Order: sequence, then C-alpha cells, then structure tokens
Amino acid sequence: MKKYLKTHEWVEFSNETTARIGISDYAQKALGDLVFVNLPQEGDEVQAGEAFGDVESVKAVSDVISPVTGTVAAANQEIMDNPALINEAPYDSWFIEVKDVSETAELLSEDEYAQFCEKEAQH
Repeated sequence: MKKYLKTHEWVEFSNETTARIGISDYAQKALGDLVFVNLPQEGDEVQAGEAFGDVESVKAVSDVISPVTGTVAAANQEIMDNPALINEAPYDSWFIEVKDVSETAELLSEDEYAQFCEKEAQH
C-alpha cells in the first residue's frame, strides 16, 4: 500500500525496513513531459523530508523529497535512461529503493492524499 507526502512523492514498503519511492500522478501531470532524472547512487544516505534527487521537465526542474531516512539500495536505471516512463506509469516507475529505513516523514493515506490534491487544485 502506498503512502504519500504533501510534496507529491509516494512510498511503498516491501517490509518494515525497505521502501520504494516515486512521484505521484498529480506530480507528473503538473510537471509535464519529463526529460531528465537525477538520482543518488547505491550506498548514498537519504533523509526524510530532504531532497535526494531531481526531475527536469520541459517546464522546470523540481526536487524529489525522500519520505524516509535510510540507505539507497538501488536506483532505477530504467527511468534515468527513459524519463518518459514516469509520465506513462508514475506508480510503476520507482526512483530509488531504500533499505535500513529508520524514520519517515509525515505520510498521508491514499484518501488523505486525494483530499489534499483536491484542495490544492482549487487554489
């Protein structure tokens, strides 16, 4: 089950200490066509609530915020080679896998996130 940040990243835990992170459909639609992804390397540390990489679209460059603290176990080479995959399937296109998760940022359930996006779209 995916959880979300208010900055439009998702996190999905495969167990208590391992998680995959990506960006939401809302984020990829707001960004437009993605042309470049910058991700950390295996072994790098990520901190909950802090940027771990960025995505570049035809509109802008945006930081990608980590929902968890831990160590990068894998970076998705497929999306670095073909960022358009994120636009096509944002919930299948994970950015990094994090192991040894020790902390999480404030996470929203799918319903809470949907309500948050609805409010944000009205502004």
